[in-house]
Amino acid sequence: MAKIKSQKKKKVQQMEKPENEEIPLPGTRKSDDPLPNVNKRNWTNKQRVLVFAARGINHRDRHLMRDLRTLMPHHREESKMERSKTLSVVNEVCGMKHCNKAILFEGRRKQDLYMWFSNVPEGPSAKFLIENIHTMGELKLTGNCLRGSRPLLSFDPKFDELPYLQLLKELFTQVFGVPKHHPKSQPFFDHVYSFTFLDKRIWFRNFQILSEDGGLCEIGPRFVMNPVKIFEGSFGGEPLWENPDYVSPSRHRQMLRKAAKDRYVNRLEQKTTYEVNRPKTTFIFNEFNDIFQGDPLAKATEFLEREDHEEEKQTKRRKKN
Repeated sequence: MAKIKSQKKKKVQQMEKPENEEIPLPGTRKSDDPLPNVNKRNWTNKQRVLVFAARGINHRDRHLMRDLRTLMPHHREESKMERSKTLSVVNEVCGMKHCNKAILFEGRRKQDLYMWFSNVPEGPSAKFLIENIHTMGELKLTGNCLRGSRPLLSFDPKFDELPYLQLLKELFTQVFGVPKHHPKSQPFFDHVYSFTFLDKRIWFRNFQILSEDGGLCEIGPRFVMNPVKIFEGSFGGEPLWENPDYVSPSRHRQMLRKAAKDRYVNRLEQKTTYEVNRPKTTFIFNEFNDIFQGDPLAKATEFLEREDHEEEKQTKRRKKN
């Protein structure tokens, strides 16, 4: 009852107020007062990406990881993971670092690089084989962008057609997209991430926006992602999709060595068959090659008799004519 009476009193007081009463304006900020923390109020997207590697990657792979850290102001760093540990440890590390996304670089045989993208801890996660790596330090990539600026994400139209590409598009958007009003980011866009699906692979490119008319200049890094598997969980679980055309790098190198060996064996076989089936013919270059073979007196008499026989034939022909 007391609440109902208080509400009635408020309504009566509002009706008794004159219409032309001035509403008090909010107080202005003095020059000595601290600035309001706009980022703290507007920074609602709390995406944090853990970018680190396992032991066994080479120098080029480390440079690629450093370039991605430079381009992503919302990343967190971590020391290298030991090989003896399983991938499930990454979920615990992300929990300690307060990260909900993870990029893991995994090297094999000091020459093959695998990259994991994962949504921690629910999943899904995707595994890629990285090919054709070019880092930002190469001289051919002359573009530049401001450190911490937000990128525009450009996806190929095929990412909206295939189901597994739709899943990867959402995962890439959450990983590479810089949150708005992030404390370490700049409030404008000056470069573009391009994801193109070609030859059953995903081609990653980073371009600088030169002008408003659409002029672009490549910054780097550039690499090609060959999808291997997509798992239901984070760094594990049931496989949702598997690439039927994937061939491991070791298997590919083995096939190249076998093809080179087969070419050598075929060349030897062709050479031996040619030697066996080659026609054995003798050529008489001069009729006097065998003059020093046999009895020279018998050969001389035979030669004289042959000449006499030829002379007799010629004389008979003359007489007939």
